[in-house]
Amino acid sequence: MNILERAKAPTPKFFKILRSIGLALLGISGSIVAAPVVLPAAVVTAAGYVAIAGGVISAISQITVDDKAKKEIENLSKARDGN
Repeated sequence: MNILERAKAPTPKFFKILRSIGLALLGISGSIVAAPVVLPAAVVTAAGYVAIAGGVISAISQITVDDKAKKEIENLSKARDGN
């Protein structure tokens, strides 16, 4: 299974929630990094690390596959195609 098939395959509910949390972290930290006001260097550095973590969490959660749902979809396709 290549990366594109994994991205299109069904994702388990837990990982959908985790993906949303990762995207929220990414958005919040991005707004802190891009803030027009001067913030302490530690805050900006921490926001950069949180942005990386949010991106990684979202990416890993997106390519996690629900094998049970995937097998059900494959079985439906086989029945439809006559295989």
